[in-house]
Amino acid sequence: MSTVAPVWLWLVFVAIVIASLFVDFVVLKKQGAHEVGMKEALNWSLLWVALSFVFNGLFWWAVRDTTGSVAVANEKSLEFLTGYLIEKSLAVDNIFVFLMIFTYFAVPPAFQKRVLMIGIIGAIVLRTIMILVGGWLLSQFHWILYVFGGFLVLTGIKMWWAADKEGTLDDNPALRLLRRVMPVSKHYDGEKFWTVENGKKIATPLMMVIALVALTDVIFAVDSIPAIFAITQDPFIVLTSNVFAILGLRAMYFLLAAVAGKFHLLNYGLAVILVFIGSKMMLIDVFKIPVAVSLGVVVGILAITMLWSVKTAPNAR
Repeated sequence: MSTVAPVWLWLVFVAIVIASLFVDFVVLKKQGAHEVGMKEALNWSLLWVALSFVFNGLFWWAVRDTTGSVAVANEKSLEFLTGYLIEKSLAVDNIFVFLMIFTYFAVPPAFQKRVLMIGIIGAIVLRTIMILVGGWLLSQFHWILYVFGGFLVLTGIKMWWAADKEGTLDDNPALRLLRRVMPVSKHYDGEKFWTVENGKKIATPLMMVIALVALTDVIFAVDSIPAIFAITQDPFIVLTSNVFAILGLRAMYFLLAAVAGKFHLLNYGLAVILVFIGSKMMLIDVFKIPVAVSLGVVVGILAITMLWSVKTAPNAR
C-alpha cells in the first residue's frame, strides 16, 4: 500500500500526537482530579476538531506540493475528512459504552478523566497495529474487502436491532472473567489502581474499569478500522484520521455525557452508516461511490438522526 504523504508530514503527525499526549498527561494532570464541566469539554472538543482541520489543510498543501495536482490534493483531503467524520461518529458508540461502564461502577466524575486518558493511549497503540495488519492483508488478499464489508453490514443490522434496548453489564462475559482472575476491592482508593486490604494487594474498582475500557477499545476497533478502509486504502489517511478522532475522545465523552439523553436515536443513524459503508465496500469492484457522495451521506444521516432525536426527546414533548 502506497501513500502520497511525504516523509516530513509523517514526522509532523508524530510530533502533533506526542505534543497532544503531553498536554493530556502532563499539563492537564497538574490540574489534579476534578470534574470536567460542559464548558471545559466543549472548548477542548472545538480545539481538537480545529486541530484536525488545520492538519487536513497542511495535508492538502503537502499533497499538492508533492504531486503538483490540485485535483489529487482535493481528493485526498476529502478522503481524510470523510474518514475522520466516520471515525468520530463511530466513537460516539464507544462513549455510550464508557458512560454505561462508569455508571455501573459509580466512578466519581473526578476520576473519569484519568481512565479516559489511559484509554486513549491504548486505543492509539491498538489501532496503529490493526491498521498496519489490515493494510498488509488488503495488499495481499483483495477479497478481505468483501469480508470487512459483510462484517460491517451485519454489525449495522445488529446495532439497529439493539438500539432501543437497555444496556447492562450484569451478564457481560468480560466482566465475569475479570472478576475471576483478579480480586477487587469494593471501595475506591483515590485514583489508585491497587490497594491493600487485610494485608493483601488487590485491585480497586478503577482497575476493573480500565480493563473494561481496554476491551471496549478492542471491540470497537474491529468495527471502525474496516469502515475507514472503505473510504481509502492510503495508510497515512487511515492512520491519521483514526488517531485525530481518538485524540478528542476524552473531551467528547464529557460533552456527550451531559447531553446523551437528547440524542437517543443516534445509534439508529450509526447503524445505517455502518450498513452503507459495508455495502460500499462489498460493491467496490462493481461501482465506486465517490468520496464526496460518501461524505454527504454520512453527514446527512447524522444530521437527520440528531435533529429527529432532539425533536422527539422526552423533554421536548
